[in-house]
Amino acid sequence: MLERPGVPRGLPAWARWNRVAGEHPWTVGVEEELMLLDPRDWSLANRIDDVLAVLPPATASHASAETHACVLELKTDPHPTAADATAELARLRQRLDSALRDRLGLHAAAAGTHPTATRSEVAVSSGPRYRQIAATMRALACREPTMALHVHVAVPDASTAVQALDGLRSDLPVLLALSANSPYWRASDSGFASIRTPIFSMFPRVGIQRHFGTYTEYVRAVDPMVRSGTIPDPGFLWWDARLRPRLGTVEVRIMDAQSRASDTAALAAIIQCRVRQHATARPSGAAGTEVLAENRFLAARDGMRARLIDNRTHRTRSVRDTLTEMLEDCQAFSARLDCAAELAAAVGLADDPGDERQRTLVERDGLAALPARLAEEFTSAGRTMVTA
Repeated sequence: MLERPGVPRGLPAWARWNRVAGEHPWTVGVEEELMLLDPRDWSLANRIDDVLAVLPPATASHASAETHACVLELKTDPHPTAADATAELARLRQRLDSALRDRLGLHAAAAGTHPTATRSEVAVSSGPRYRQIAATMRALACREPTMALHVHVAVPDASTAVQALDGLRSDLPVLLALSANSPYWRASDSGFASIRTPIFSMFPRVGIQRHFGTYTEYVRAVDPMVRSGTIPDPGFLWWDARLRPRLGTVEVRIMDAQSRASDTAALAAIIQCRVRQHATARPSGAAGTEVLAENRFLAARDGMRARLIDNRTHRTRSVRDTLTEMLEDCQAFSARLDCAAELAAAVGLADDPGDERQRTLVERDGLAALPARLAEEFTSAGRTMVTA
């Protein structure tokens, strides 16, 4: 068999691309990190072990612990469309919510941060992976938890996946701005739309990944860390987007967790379209690392009010205009991926982003009311916390 361009012979075991992805390319799956809440005072509940123990099997198979014992991750199966993936996510939310309320008297909510939590209120999960994270990250793991949204798109082979990964680099600040949903930290307004982003950036191996060009170069960059044992596996690369060879996916990780499942659907549809577009388009010029780092900061700070540096003109441009152009490009793929409705919903999210909804509620009802309203949105089928 001829070697595909950009794919080296004799790959290390971690880098072998999952062939199943080639049988079902462009399918999409969602992972979201959720906070566990005690409704007596709406503080974080460090009870992940109790939660996993009481979940019914159909829900437990899609749930797992995270670094902090007050956080749970829900994972969907891969689906042909963003609508299907998010419909499963909504069902998982409902089942989790019922189990939490009925069996433990707890609630769940989704946002990039808990608005009032402090580090003294949280504990690290008991699982070996998370104990290892705590041991290696030390004080960095003993902070307030952050909750993110991760979207996977299956790509048929490794060389195509690198092309998609490289193409996504300029999209990532726009996705961050659209998803920003964490303005509050330690009971204060941070001034950021996504304070989760700089908090999580204290970890190593984060940020917008560099341009790789070929899968050979990607493997060459990652393998020394795995081979040396400084990271146990590529899952300890916490870049804003990364390849998952074991799954055969490109994973976008830059986004805040979304309070409403309908907003998750909009983001998943954009990512599914952009991965397919970049994977099949002629590669364009790579944006500079410094420009992308600045755009990432601006998007985290200002959300949908941001003005980002345009790589073509080297002038600033409103993120809203950039998003509009991105959505127009996605239209070429919307029929094949059956996501026209979800792309349209992205416009609504841009007009009413999570960080602004949180601030509006706090201005009206006070910060103490926010965690409970986030919990109401968790299974609200699109109703907003401000008008509900």
